[in-house]
This record gives sequence, C-alpha cells and structure tokens, in this order.
Amino acid sequence: MPIPVISPAQMREWEQATWATGQTEADVIARAGKRIARRARKLTRPGDTILFLAGKGHNGDDTRAAYKQLDGRRAELLEMLLPDTDLLPLEFKLRERPALIVDGLFGIGLNRPLNGDWIKIIQAVNAAGIPILSVDVPSGLNAETGESYGAVIQATVTLTLGAPKTGLLTPAGVGPAGRLEIAEDIGLVPCPFHNLVPGPLQAIVPEDFANWPPMRPVLGHKGTFGHLVVVAGSLGYHGAAVLATRAAQRAQPGLVSLYTPESAYNPVAAQLQAAMVHPWATNFNVPDHCTALLAGPGLAAADLPADIRPTLRRIWRGNPRAMVMDASALAMVVSEPSPKNSLRVLTPHPGEAAELLRSTTENVQANRLASLREISRRYDNCWVVLKGHQTLIGRSEGDVFVNLSGNPHLAQGGAGDVLAGFIAGLLAQPALAAQPGLTLRYAVWAHGAAADRLQAARPNWIIEDLAAEIGTVR
Repeated sequence: MPIPVISPAQMREWEQATWATGQTEADVIARAGKRIARRARKLTRPGDTILFLAGKGHNGDDTRAAYKQLDGRRAELLEMLLPDTDLLPLEFKLRERPALIVDGLFGIGLNRPLNGDWIKIIQAVNAAGIPILSVDVPSGLNAETGESYGAVIQATVTLTLGAPKTGLLTPAGVGPAGRLEIAEDIGLVPCPFHNLVPGPLQAIVPEDFANWPPMRPVLGHKGTFGHLVVVAGSLGYHGAAVLATRAAQRAQPGLVSLYTPESAYNPVAAQLQAAMVHPWATNFNVPDHCTALLAGPGLAAADLPADIRPTLRRIWRGNPRAMVMDASALAMVVSEPSPKNSLRVLTPHPGEAAELLRSTTENVQANRLASLREISRRYDNCWVVLKGHQTLIGRSEGDVFVNLSGNPHLAQGGAGDVLAGFIAGLLAQPALAAQPGLTLRYAVWAHGAAADRLQAARPNWIIEDLAAEIGTVR
C-alpha cells in the first residue's frame, strides 16, 4: 500500500497511537537504528569509517542506536550537545575523511531558528564534501514546510522514518533531502492516515507491485495482450521513435506498430525487428485491432506532415481507445471532452506542463501538485504523469502519488521517450488498462528503479541501456 505523506503533527499522533498499544519508544528506536545502520552499510564498503552525529532529541537517540548496531564498518560517535564547544572536535573528525556522515542532529521537533554555533556546525558538515545520510529529515529543515531554520544539512540520502514528512516534498525541501527513502517498518502501528479526504499525497513503495503486473494466462495469445500503435519520429529525431518503441516492447504487448513520417522511415525501420514500421499516410485511421495509441516522441521536426496535428486531435476527441500523449504531441491535444470512459494520459515535464497551463516552469515547480490537478481538470480529468525529480501521478481529484525511485542520471535525452513507450506498452494490454492508476505508478517506478540498478552497476550508462533494462526490477 502506498504510504501517505504526513505532517509532523500527524507523526506525533501516530507515535501516541503506538504507545497506547503498549509498544515502547525504546523498541521503536532500536528498530529504527537497525534500519539506519543497514542503510549506512549499503552506502559504504567494508573497512570504511562512518561518523555518527547525535543530537539531544529522538533523532539523536535513533542515531545512537544505529551506531551501536553497526557491524562491518568502523563507527565513530560524536555527541553534539554543546554547539559552542562541539565544532572543534567535529572539524578534527572531518579532516580524517570518513566515508559517510550520519546526520542525527535535529529532527521534526525543531521549531525555531538555529543559533550561530549550530549554523557553523551544519556549514562545516556541508563544506566537507562527504556523503551524508540524514535521519528522518535533514537537520535544520522545517519538517512541515521544508524551509531552513538558518542552515540545512545537504543530504545525499534522507532515510525518513515511518512516512515521508510534508517538508521533504516541498520546493524548498527536495534539494536538501537528496534521495528520499522510507524506513516504514520500525514498529509503529498501521498508519492511521490512509484514505484521507481529499486524497493526500501518497509515496510509492516497491511493495505496491508485489503481484503486478499479474501473471499471464497460460492460454493467452497476441490478441490477449493488445496492439499498441505509436506515432513518433521525424527527420533528425528518429531515435526518439526507436527508444519509445523498444521500451513499449519491453512491456510486452501482443503487437506494436509504429507510424513515422516518410523522412524518418528508413533509419527507424532499420533499427527495429519485431515492431511493424509504416510510413505515415494521409487520412490515417487507428487500426480496428489497436488497443492503445502513443503519440509524440520525436515529432519535433519543422517539416512534419501537415495532417498529423489535426489527426491526433481528431483521435483525442473521438476515439475511445487508450491514448498517451507525450513530448511534442502535448501541444496538439485540446481541452475538449474525450469519449466517455476513455483512458487519456498526458506525460509532461515541467516546461511542457507550463505550456499546457500557459504559465511558467517556475510556477509549475513551485506547486507541482496543484499544477498536476489543474492540467487534469483542463483536459477532461485525464491522468497526468508530471515528470521530474519525484514524478507525480494522478488526476484532478483523488490521490496523487509521488515516485521516489530514480536518480539524477536520468537527466539524459531520451529518458522520457523510454517512459512514454513503457507506459503505452502496458496500457495497450486490456488487463493492465483496467487498473490505470496502478499501471501508471508501476511504469514510473520501474523506470526509476531500472535507472537505479544501472547506476549501481556502472556510472556511464546511456539511455539505450535504460530501454533494455526497464521492467527487469521486481
């Protein structure tokens, strides 16, 4: 089940509900410490030194518990209780260049500006250039708003405990948090904040997909798994069509047909085998056996056939089949009703979202959740995948889901084409299209998880590797 993003006050309420059952704070702290120690080990190598910085509050307690449970590494603990005298010993330890710093200085209880001594301590930790694992929230961060209390730890990874805090997903908080991960199982009672109305922001976790996609029926055939039609590519942008088609094939629909302008036909067709490649023809109609259509990747050349735009608009307005609009095709959709109960998906990055809203990228990024809901509202309550760091998936009403997989190395040309192709390849399959929200969440998570696996294996992977890897992580 996805994990709701909660406020510090809700976290306190959750803790009180746990203590009321007889569960002890000491047991929860010990379990949290075990999770922190496990993550610290994964961020380092045998023999490395890990420096634990423990403050006065529960974050400090969690950090001390992790220090006691660490094995296979050299652990050092600094009790950071007196900021006017603690800076000097910290500087000595930083000169020894530990492999990792575990930040347990402040947690969600911080509610006032830091004094000058604490600011100097946080600045010294940041300036050291050493990877940092923050416990629950980066120290100095307002856990509700993401704003700084004077200085904020710039974490490499933030391991948030129980559930993500609202401040970690605000424009101010996402940068200091670094890679956001969740230590869910720390001994708290089941989260009481699921299914709030209106729908809260929910964090996607890998366990959501334990049985998804479902096993295929043994008597299934190509027709069982759908036929995806892709409209993509143009002169100079043929690679986008190839990447999207290959990613669609990784989703394993029964058939994939690609329609591309004649100027791109030869380089596209030469790189694809199982997909059926056709030159775009005037008076194009969606084949009767098509179950989903993807349009957009690589439709960027100035000399596109003149009828592509009106044809895609006609399909958007009148064809009941599932439709995914990506990249250049986003500018071709219209804010008019689509057929009743038809599945429509838009996949903008922030700049494209700004164009859809006639706004600016800065405004979109300042409130990504509101931007997603407004795009969906304007375009007939369609599904929206708002790409970027912590991609959002949702509609104008109900839950919106935030994805935490992926890494900055996805910032390469073609990553969006791979995602669009994989999404469309899944939605072409009737059994998966019947649960579009779950399928979209899976596609986005799988895209990021594939990038994480590639990054762990080698630092110089390219998008062609992503198109081959997507869908392999379970």
